[in-house]
Amino acid sequence: MPVDHRGLYRERLRTAEQAAALIPSGAKVAMALGAGQPPAILAALAGRARAGAVAEVRLYYLLCTGIAGGSVFDFDLADRLIPMSYFHGGVERALDKRRLGEKLPAVDIVPCHFSQVPRSLVEHVGVDTLIATVSPMDAQGHFSLGTSTDYSLAVARKPGTRLILEVNPRMPYVRGNCMIPVSDVTALVEHDAGLPLLPPAPRTDIDDRIGAIIAGLVEDGDCLQMGIGALPDAVCAGLSGHRHLGIHTEMMTPGLSALVKAGVVDNSRKQTHVGRSIFTFALGDQPLYDFLHDNPAVEAHPVEYVNNPFVIAQNDRVVSVNATLQIDLNGACNSEFVNGRQFSASGGQVDFVRGAYASRGGRSIIACHSTAAKGSISRIAPHLTGPVTTPRNDTHIVVTEYGWTVLKGKSAAERAKALIEMAHPAFREQLDKAAYEAGLYARA
Repeated sequence: MPVDHRGLYRERLRTAEQAAALIPSGAKVAMALGAGQPPAILAALAGRARAGAVAEVRLYYLLCTGIAGGSVFDFDLADRLIPMSYFHGGVERALDKRRLGEKLPAVDIVPCHFSQVPRSLVEHVGVDTLIATVSPMDAQGHFSLGTSTDYSLAVARKPGTRLILEVNPRMPYVRGNCMIPVSDVTALVEHDAGLPLLPPAPRTDIDDRIGAIIAGLVEDGDCLQMGIGALPDAVCAGLSGHRHLGIHTEMMTPGLSALVKAGVVDNSRKQTHVGRSIFTFALGDQPLYDFLHDNPAVEAHPVEYVNNPFVIAQNDRVVSVNATLQIDLNGACNSEFVNGRQFSASGGQVDFVRGAYASRGGRSIIACHSTAAKGSISRIAPHLTGPVTTPRNDTHIVVTEYGWTVLKGKSAAERAKALIEMAHPAFREQLDKAAYEAGLYARA
């Protein structure tokens, strides 16, 4: 007897207020990443907290957008709806600034590689609820997680999880291992709203110089992973003359989708998912979301698969490009702390640093401007002022606007000398003095 998907859909349909009422005090809620954050459900949950109807709800997530920032993460609700961040952004930094002014603790961070977030949520945290935006149901009774498969699918498949989904006709229907059957859903809310847009980061001449250097390290037929921000965008802009590139990336960006549309990426030389671009989440502009919708050449898969270094390495010649905030003279990278406070998080950087290097012919590239704070601070430093995101043993290629170097195979002294050569000229003498005083080498 065929399953009545439409009947199940109608049975689970609720108002946003009714759906939010299913989340009890003390719940541990996984909130979808980025554009997958459901505005109607979050607004209703914030309303319940404001009315004193719910408390001690912990929300676990990456990449908060203004959707959550303007609802559940209202400063005045922090004692009832508690942010548990795996990756800080502008929302958390703004909250921390206000908290610091009132002598309150910073937004809590859960240190974790992106590939391990699903296990962290399911096994260690023990989340009991998922709230997410999904595409409209297909003929088989499935909802696509669209832009945000990442950790949401693992939580959705955890037995006993409350699945509270917001069905939005503007969420792209993305193919791949990213589907939730209506039979598993606890409650559905229908809501038509534009997805959050991430405007391109302004690119500088330095970004374009670094992008051109990295583009020169990419060969036809390579398989790409790009991070977020102006530097990866500059790299994509420099790849227009390449051919037969592939994509296996945690984040699908407007820059990467433009390479597909231009014919630069065809995924023809990959060893896995030949002919298809693979990602685990997407955030960008409306053309990106239009590109993803029902596109047979694009697939979303869970982050524990996409970011698994073993899976990454199954493709040959993977080129991973990620930015960092600070590099010490040994090659260790701090990609998450600024001025002694959490600024972002490790995300998937180490996943792809290791996966790309393990790939046959692969290259892991870490890039940064040589200076910060309008040229007053050197990003290449004697010592890190935050946690080690990428250990020195893993760092492969480093790029600044002054060139690039391979750290693999170099001794500590050789690394220090190579990195100092890529520092801003205004800081090279003091870095050389620091290396000498640390006993890394003798001065000439």
